[in-house]
Amino acid sequence: MAEPVKITFLGGLGEIGRNCACIEIEGRIMLLDCGLMFPDLDMLGIDLVLPDFSYLRDNADRIEGCLTTHGHEDHVGGLSFLLRDISFPIYGSELALGIARNRIEEAGLLDRTELIPVHDGERRQIGPFDVEFIPVTHSVPHGFATAFHTPQGTILHSGDFKLDLTPVDGRLTDLARMGQIAKDQGVRLLLADSTNAEEAGHSRSESTVGGVLYDLFHAHEGRRIITASFASHIHRVQQIADAAIDFDRTVVTLGLSMKKNVKLARDLGLLHIPDHAIADIADVGDLEPGKVCVISTGSQGEPMSALARMAAGESKFLKITPDDTVILSSHPIPGNEMNVSKVIDGLVRLGADVVHSGISDVHATGHAKAEELKTLHSIVQPEWFIPVHGEYRHMVAHTRVAEDVGMDPDQILLCEDGDSVVLSDNGLVRGDPVPAGYLYVDGIVGDVSHGVLRDRKVLAEEGVVVVVVAIDVVAGTVINGPEVITRGWIHAPEAEDLIDEATDAIRDAVEDALENEGRDIETIQKVVRRTAGRFVNKRTKRRPMIVPVVMEA
Repeated sequence: MAEPVKITFLGGLGEIGRNCACIEIEGRIMLLDCGLMFPDLDMLGIDLVLPDFSYLRDNADRIEGCLTTHGHEDHVGGLSFLLRDISFPIYGSELALGIARNRIEEAGLLDRTELIPVHDGERRQIGPFDVEFIPVTHSVPHGFATAFHTPQGTILHSGDFKLDLTPVDGRLTDLARMGQIAKDQGVRLLLADSTNAEEAGHSRSESTVGGVLYDLFHAHEGRRIITASFASHIHRVQQIADAAIDFDRTVVTLGLSMKKNVKLARDLGLLHIPDHAIADIADVGDLEPGKVCVISTGSQGEPMSALARMAAGESKFLKITPDDTVILSSHPIPGNEMNVSKVIDGLVRLGADVVHSGISDVHATGHAKAEELKTLHSIVQPEWFIPVHGEYRHMVAHTRVAEDVGMDPDQILLCEDGDSVVLSDNGLVRGDPVPAGYLYVDGIVGDVSHGVLRDRKVLAEEGVVVVVVAIDVVAGTVINGPEVITRGWIHAPEAEDLIDEATDAIRDAVEDALENEGRDIETIQKVVRRTAGRFVNKRTKRRPMIVPVVMEA
């Protein structure tokens, strides 16, 4: 009987981001990606969202390493946080490792890991893991699908991919190798990208964006052009730079991550911009505006990003004028639409012409659409299938895609974060769930809980009422107060009568409690909170946070 293989999903199944899974063979654990997620609008004050690392911390001595499929933050951005607790080597392409290295180095954790590059088509034995790295095309160069050759047969993880027949760098998704594996030994289990499973047809080739950019540069000759894209989207940066150079413009990068990634990609030979055609942002004032192309971060409207600062008139390098054209060469990630809209509005208010994916084809997705997914399934023909990487609706849509090409619904498992599955001689069955909640980052890891977020939401929506009262425990009397202080409930100077009524009601309740209920601080705090809450809700139909402050004389 062959050794079973266990797979545990810690993130990325039910949301866009936090991609992280574990594959276990012979008691050892291999991580497959460790990403982060950007916060939703209701996550007030939160900087980043990570997977719950509890399962990994509890099994730290069994972790063999981490494989990175590609260099996007939703796949490598969590490594610099996990390395604070656990030390392990990281495997990936030179670009993915370089992008991950930037964050790890900033966190001062390079001594806790070893960055080990792998290459297209390489097959490597890492402990009990026999792993093959298969090239796939995505919106960041050098993405991998990973084939785990296990005692239970081959487990194929597609990574983020698309079937781009004319990629910018000529590096195709290696369907031939996937087909060879399927033919020679079969694919026991397929885990595949579901992001665009709802979208019919085929995705556009990334190279088609270059023609659109060229036409835009031609149409806006004589104006300063500012573009925004993901800093990791090296192919998009290359096409922007090509268009700029064709029109005799100097390329200038803005934003720390853009500057770092452009330097990294140029050093690796993945990005080709001649030295004479690139300048530092500090020197932009010395260049003729109509001969400049700025490539900036902030395409998702991130509040502190370079583009957001420009839109708010707060950039120390660039002031937006009516002679500027801003091209957002991206599409908003679900949840970022309002931030992007706000940035566009700010840029237009300052007089700029703004071009975005809603009015021009300045973006092409990096994820396979339904017909491309059907092609993958038809070639791989897995025995079992689990859709991964996407919101729940995307994964459900992917199950239908698999059924459309003839897969038995009983051979498809729909999983979510925290689920585990065991692949054995008897098939694929569900295992025990593990903790997989959100870990919120606000300055430092673990600083924010669901309770804190709930409090922030109440404060933002309803305000706070603080009641301060001093009592003499021995005499059972009120010495001072109550004093009612409010922020965000009502405007105090305009509601003195209401606050006076609240004060009288709370004083009567406290005096009654001192006489009949008890004189301990905890009892009086409960009375103050209960009385103030009832009064506020009855008179204003609002539910602000009530904070009783009871002092003992």
